[in-house]
Amino acid sequence: MLKEAVSYFLYFYSLLYQAIVPCSVPELFPANTVDRQKFLGKWYFKAAVSHREADIQRFKALDNIWFTMEETANDTLLLTGHMRIGDNCIKQTWTYSMHPETDDLKVEGRPERKNLLWSGKWVNCSECIIFQEVEPPLSKTDTEDSLNRYMLYARQSDVDPEVVTVFLKNAACHKMLASIRPPQEKEFCT
Repeated sequence: MLKEAVSYFLYFYSLLYQAIVPCSVPELFPANTVDRQKFLGKWYFKAAVSHREADIQRFKALDNIWFTMEETANDTLLLTGHMRIGDNCIKQTWTYSMHPETDDLKVEGRPERKNLLWSGKWVNCSECIIFQEVEPPLSKTDTEDSLNRYMLYARQSDVDPEVVTVFLKNAACHKMLASIRPPQEKEFCT
């Protein structure tokens, strides 16, 4: 009986807390109107979050990763990743296109995936961006997206650890409790 009463108390307390202190929401950078020049150059992967472990599982093998973003043609961005997995370096490239009628980026080879850019202000970092990848449910009867993860990137490899802490805290407020931070124990690949 006491256990049940405590459970109800905690439930109502969390509802009241949410009403008084709601979760903050990041600011969307619509891909069709954003100044792309602002995002070109080098970015370091700092953390990823999701509602499910499966969405971030592939990041667990990484020691570190950094990207370069360059504009290759009108409304096309090339993202090149330099990944350290153990003692190995892997280089991979993705091509993103922007369309005037949508807010998201489309990645070549995955037409169903939405890729959204969010402001780093959500984590108190003007030199950060948050990149979200979303894929629709696999079947019409599914209620959850088949993929929904947020990834934090910073311009500097040694960003203040508080930035990552705030990212994880804000994500947790939205029930995104699965998270990964690469250890960055080895040298970055070139």
